[in-house]
Amino acid sequence: MAESRRGVLLGAAAYLMWGAFPLYFPLLEPAGSLEMLGHRVVWSAVTMVVVVVALSQLAALRALLADRRRTTLLLAAAVTITVNWGVYIYGVTHDRVVETALGYYINPLVTVLMGVLLLGERMRRLQVVALGVAAVAVAVLTVGYGRPPWVAMALALSFGTYGLLKKTANAGAVPSLTLETHFIAPVALAYLTFLGSSGAAEFGDNGLVHALLLTTTGVVTAIPLLCFGAAATRIPLTTIGLLQYLTPTLQFLLGVLYFREDMPAARWIGFVLVWVALVIFTFEALRHRRRQLRLTVAAAVG
Repeated sequence: MAESRRGVLLGAAAYLMWGAFPLYFPLLEPAGSLEMLGHRVVWSAVTMVVVVVALSQLAALRALLADRRRTTLLLAAAVTITVNWGVYIYGVTHDRVVETALGYYINPLVTVLMGVLLLGERMRRLQVVALGVAAVAVAVLTVGYGRPPWVAMALALSFGTYGLLKKTANAGAVPSLTLETHFIAPVALAYLTFLGSSGAAEFGDNGLVHALLLTTTGVVTAIPLLCFGAAATRIPLTTIGLLQYLTPTLQFLLGVLYFREDMPAARWIGFVLVWVALVIFTFEALRHRRRQLRLTVAAAVG
């Protein structure tokens, strides 16, 4: 019970930290979105080296490097998570926090759809209903925004693809993220070097505190990931699935209440439809989980 409670607390901490990111990235301005992204990749690579050594993960990292198939999958994962980070940073620094929340709300539904389209999985009836309601929600939000909610869609698709690649690679969280960040770090470092040489970089031009804040992007990336990894080993996936809604909920509240983003009626209707879809989706997932447990118990008794 103590381990389970600790797992819930660690999971909640991870998702709440991710949910608070809209408060963090604006602190890095006047650096632009791409410069923030470059620093996040480079300093994450540095931080993950420290984490690998501290957690004695060098052997796991070597084994991962020796596996060409998994390394290739993680290279693709590195590209998708970089796109995800870049779009997210753009969203929270361009007054689209509510739209980033939408992306992470619909991500579980997009993941199910990708499983059907790419892995040949079969959807259950209520999953089809949930996806249908979500599709209507996106249509309503497209009308409300006057454009497709591309930030939300890009976040959901990139993170869904990232999750699929990570699941297929089946590698540990720490060595895999270390490899991913090191795949992209040379490109990020080259970009930051170009910015600096052209005089367009903000790093070092806005005081010591701002420069130090940019270097914290690696730690800010690593801490919630480590909390999540520790939680995943202690609590069921169904609990993780429920906790994941903390992130977009906090982002949504920050967007509406703190950043005062515009929420006309069409957007409220769209979000209500998304929430209805998620209630249906979550209810179905919990019901399916209970059914599977009953069948397992019946088979064991029989």
